[in-house]
Amino acid sequence: MVGERWTILILREALLGTTRFADFQTNLGIAPDLLTDRLTTLVDHGVMTRQSYRAPGQRSRPAYHLTPSGRELHVVIGALQQWGDKNLPRPEGPTMVRKARRTDRPVHVAFIDDLGYEVPADDVAAIPTSAANARTAAPKSRKRPGTADS
Repeated sequence: MVGERWTILILREALLGTTRFADFQTNLGIAPDLLTDRLTTLVDHGVMTRQSYRAPGQRSRPAYHLTPSGRELHVVIGALQQWGDKNLPRPEGPTMVRKARRTDRPVHVAFIDDLGYEVPADDVAAIPTSAANARTAAPKSRKRPGTADS
């Protein structure tokens, strides 16, 4: 769902505070039908909500707001941006920095263990679970009703 073209950019805009369709379209330069499709997908998956607003003298229009699960994607967007700033740096520097609101100190995305300590990415093992094994296992053949074995 977040791998669809444009979705990450829409999420980035939403994290920056964009809520109105016209503002998403203007800021991203995306075709209206494509934007409608991507926003609908995000709403359908519970990442955003659609709420009506009415500007003075205008008709009612939809506004799109991140849900709590949508706001959790800030970590994903931050990690992608952090990777890009490190591995594909722009000559003019990063387009965004992240800071803690309370302290104004710079923050970065990292793996944190259950005791609250940062763990270097090279020291993190990705271990498939039985759910992953079940998902990738070959499907078992099913007998159809009405066959000799049923």
